[in-house]
Amino acid sequence: MSVKLSLANLTKLPETVPVPRYGRNDLRAGILHFGVGNFHRAHLQVYLDRLMNAGRDRDFAIVGAGVTPYDVKMRDALMSQDWLSTVVEQSAETSRAHVTGVMTDFLPPMDARAIVSALSNPDIRIVSLTVTEGGYFVNPATGTFDPNHPAIIADARNADDPRSVFGLMLAGLKARRAAGVAPFTVMSCDNVPHNGKVCRDAVAGLAEAQDAAFADWVRGNVAFPNAMVDRIAPATSERERTITRDTFGIDDAWPVFCEDFIQWVVEDNFPAGRPAFEEVGAEFVSDVTPWEMMKIRILNGGHAIIAYPSGLMDIHFVHEGMEDPLVRAFLQKVERDEVIPVVPPVPGTDLEGYFQLVERRCLNPKIGDTIRRLCLDGSNRQPKFIIPTIADRLKSGKGIEGLALESALWCRYCFGTTDSGAVIEPNDPNWDRLTVTAKAAKSDPAAWLAMGDIYGDVGRNTVFAEAFARHLKALWKDGTRATVTRYLARD
Repeated sequence: MSVKLSLANLTKLPETVPVPRYGRNDLRAGILHFGVGNFHRAHLQVYLDRLMNAGRDRDFAIVGAGVTPYDVKMRDALMSQDWLSTVVEQSAETSRAHVTGVMTDFLPPMDARAIVSALSNPDIRIVSLTVTEGGYFVNPATGTFDPNHPAIIADARNADDPRSVFGLMLAGLKARRAAGVAPFTVMSCDNVPHNGKVCRDAVAGLAEAQDAAFADWVRGNVAFPNAMVDRIAPATSERERTITRDTFGIDDAWPVFCEDFIQWVVEDNFPAGRPAFEEVGAEFVSDVTPWEMMKIRILNGGHAIIAYPSGLMDIHFVHEGMEDPLVRAFLQKVERDEVIPVVPPVPGTDLEGYFQLVERRCLNPKIGDTIRRLCLDGSNRQPKFIIPTIADRLKSGKGIEGLALESALWCRYCFGTTDSGAVIEPNDPNWDRLTVTAKAAKSDPAAWLAMGDIYGDVGRNTVFAEAFARHLKALWKDGTRATVTRYLARD
């Protein structure tokens, strides 16, 4: 017998499930968050829940906001349970559920007037966001803000009726400045290199298109701390809803499943104040760059190395990919030969030990993380997680055989069929373009590398182009397993 999750039913939940030790009336909103998805509820909300359970920072509760149809679905689900979330943390051996209640409201998505009004409230001191790697309007080839993106052009022309996250932020900042209220801190929680800087470039870049003087004010007065965030939180399906109901006795419309590992390294730049996250496991530093590069290149790059051979061999779950000796050996060889050697030192961290932790996390069968999720959005992820490592190795004259094979595997995946002939459903915002280009690359590999917005100078490097073409031809001739086996046998 399960209990419908709601404030009224918290005392009816099984005693084995911890619930908030704070009441809704104890809380006051201090953070507005764009993009209330699974990662946000398994990461920022978990840190806040820990703090509030300890009696701290209850004036930093969260108000949700969003600008996409996905946000509408999430809002409807969470509204039906008073904004509560069941978080199920899973190690390989155990699963533990607890309920968080740090969100007090979720504004109607795409309601610009309501969102700007909330952003103008002096109580809101932090605006956080998880809008995915592709949500920052970055030109992949240059790595800089793209002022010509249609969404940016639209908000530049209609500053009083913004539609993008950054247009809404600017409207809120303008209202605060006009009222003599200090600006909020903008805290990106996305898996983007230098996410604070990238976010600042987007906000100030849009401001530049509206009012150059206001753009200067944004750059000089608004804080954008960089952060490294890490926790695996797969998408919710009926599988997770059923486990939550049958194992933990909770009827939750959108439970969050995640690994038991969690990490957050943040630059301490919050002029308007912040919660004491360091008391519940977060680490505050003056420069997050070393941790960021370690995570993005070893973990996120590693995910791509696992993903595409597994996807082409019809492997469904990440732990199943890691249990395949070929996939795991491919990951180990590329990481140790090519990735880790060009990752700069990280204070207090052994890179080999960090990589071994990545392996253990990916072997966790409880998470149910899918290969398809790791393959998702390669057009945005490859330029951030893989291609910079290739560029560094090429500049220093080091080998790139394994990374060239990873890139060829991505190209082969984007053709749209696995080695068995199974159809790969669209898995990238640019899927149509990628599929057309991958089909052209079957006979002319240079066609793939000609995507300058993705590969930049790397695609024009003859050493990389030769290795990529050789591997892609081998994948078409011999298949994934034989091609990867041949690579592993090389000296």
